[in-house]
Amino acid sequence: MTEVLEGTQQGAQARSSSDTEPFLVVEDLTVQFPTHDGLVQAVSDLSYSVGLGETLGIVGESGSGKSVSSMAVLGLHDEKRTRMTGSIRVGGKEVVGAGDHAMRKIRGNDAAMIFQDPLTALHPFYTIGAQIVEAYRLHNEGNKRTAKRRAVEMLDLVGIPQPDRRVDDFPHQFSGGMRQRAMIAMAMVNNPKLLIADEPTTALDVTVQAQILDLIQKMQKEFGSAVVMITHDLGVIAEIADEVLVMYGGRAVEKGSCKQILTHPEMPYTWGLLGSIADVTGDTSKPLVPIPGTPPSLLNPPTGCAFHPRCVHKDKVPDGRCNSELPELRPGIYANHLTRCHLPDPDAIYESEVKEVVM
Repeated sequence: MTEVLEGTQQGAQARSSSDTEPFLVVEDLTVQFPTHDGLVQAVSDLSYSVGLGETLGIVGESGSGKSVSSMAVLGLHDEKRTRMTGSIRVGGKEVVGAGDHAMRKIRGNDAAMIFQDPLTALHPFYTIGAQIVEAYRLHNEGNKRTAKRRAVEMLDLVGIPQPDRRVDDFPHQFSGGMRQRAMIAMAMVNNPKLLIADEPTTALDVTVQAQILDLIQKMQKEFGSAVVMITHDLGVIAEIADEVLVMYGGRAVEKGSCKQILTHPEMPYTWGLLGSIADVTGDTSKPLVPIPGTPPSLLNPPTGCAFHPRCVHKDKVPDGRCNSELPELRPGIYANHLTRCHLPDPDAIYESEVKEVVM
């Protein structure tokens, strides 16, 4: 009886919280992996939120913590090999510390994920239709015939030609773009309110990339979902995101609206990301400006600001604070803009020294 009462109280708290807060809320999330060589600090003190109908873009180089944090949202890390603290709430339901049974109800039903490589995410021994049917029947009553009809509907919705025939094809019989569409169909088959897309366009050519981004936006409008788009490409972010979170070394280093991040960034790492994007509408002969050095080791992260070993502007900060003191994520110059940097006037430096190079 006590367990039933506790469950009822927790459910009431979840409903109350989900009525007043965004659908996805991540607070002070830290993810660590103990290894024989030491503790890998994959994500540190990460906080963000996404409401229904909104798209958050999370951007950063490989190893910045983007995928690790998104897998934590769906409870995909092995509890025995992971240390995780903080809070993740999906529709008011706490994920951190939730058991397998609770997470199975959340995955696919409340939240779903599109993985980077659909060829490895899809099972090669089962047809596309069988895998969508399995995802549907985990959360819905009905026989296989009803589930298969739903699978055909979803394949048609994501633009697969002749869906009633292709539903019986295997993953290797689909092209890369069609496999990604099938992954989107599987992710959305239960109408989840949260869709996490982990670099869904990386292995696709430019034309198919645009089609997949358009499809994700179409599905978001169809189902009213919150979307988290994970990528290393600010060009993709410019197409789809409302808000942008820039990660480096496992931490958030800048956050703001898409327009703010693209036009008035305040963190030198973001300047570097912008400088590495080709502008096909401007001077095509202008060389790209790569970020010097390599991303930090999460096993032995640098002291102070994680970006300081690669930052060409650290000498503008007095007393060597970049080398010794971790900057806080503080309000920037513009409203609802957060930045993690010691530079006293980053906007002035960007306008006078950086903007001409990266734009």
